[in-house]
This record gives sequence, structure tokens and C-alpha cells, in this order.
Amino acid sequence: MSSTVMPLRRLVRLLTRAGMTVATAESCTGGLIAKQITDVPGSSAVFPGGCVTYTNAVKEGLLGVDPDLIARHTEVSAACAEAMARGVRERLHSDFGVSTTGFAGPGGGTPQDPVGTVYIGISTPAGTVSERFSAPAGSNRTRVRAAAAARAVELLLRAIDGYLREQDAAQS
Repeated sequence: MSSTVMPLRRLVRLLTRAGMTVATAESCTGGLIAKQITDVPGSSAVFPGGCVTYTNAVKEGLLGVDPDLIARHTEVSAACAEAMARGVRERLHSDFGVSTTGFAGPGGGTPQDPVGTVYIGISTPAGTVSERFSAPAGSNRTRVRAAAAARAVELLLRAIDGYLREQDAAQS
């Protein structure tokens, strides 16, 4: 079994047991996270849907990302990733939201955020956070996207675990 499949099965199992859902908002990963989640049998119970929001207009229109936020921070930023994750969670009425926005290459990138930089947003009922991820040096477009998707699932699992632990502790 591949290293990608195990975390995804765990994700679906964890959400199923909790009776919760996750939605995706993907730019540079182009729907890869959604595809990987839906590859797992039973995922329809925990995955209402996802959005591939490649352009700023779609980020703004579908997810409600503020154009001023993009003007201030750019679409490849922690602020945008957080707004995307929060927006997809709210608009798809999901418990959790995950987003990616970055430079998969070969073009794009800036001195501060070179090709291979991806911001991953995670939104939970308790709040929204992000991480700046850098793909391994020399990664091509396919590898950047795959590595970013794998890291997003890892962060999502960590966030869900933490949220569920907090809920259990609050009920004890």
C-alpha cells in the first residue's frame, strides 16, 4: 500500500467515526487532494465537494476571498490560503476546509516565494491556520503538486485529531 493511501484512508475513517466532513479549495494542486480523498471507498459520507480555484476571480466569486486581501498579500500567501480554507468550509457547509495556493512551476515564483512554494490553509470549527510548504529542491510540477497534496493531508489529519481531542476533553 502506498504512503499516500494510508493517510487518506485514515482521514476518511476518522471523519466517518466523528460524523464530520471536509471540503477542498485547490489552486496549484488542481483538484489532486479532492481526487485522492474520493479514491477512498466511503469518502462520499465525508466529502461534500471541492473547488478548483485557479484564478483570482474564482477565488473571490466561489470562496469569498476579498480582492483587497489578494491585492495586499497576493494570491500566493498565507492570508489567501486561510481565506480559501475558511471560504470553502463555510460555503460547502463542511466541518473542515483545506486549501492550497502556490507556484508549481516551471514558471512563476518570486524571490520570497520561489517555484515549489505552496501555502496550505486548514480551517476547523475552532479557527483557521496556514503553513508555508517548500517542495524538495529540483521538484518538477508533478512532484510539487504531489508533495503539497501529501503535506496538506498530513496537516489536515493533525488538525482534525487536535480538534477531536479538544472536544473529547471538553465533554469529560
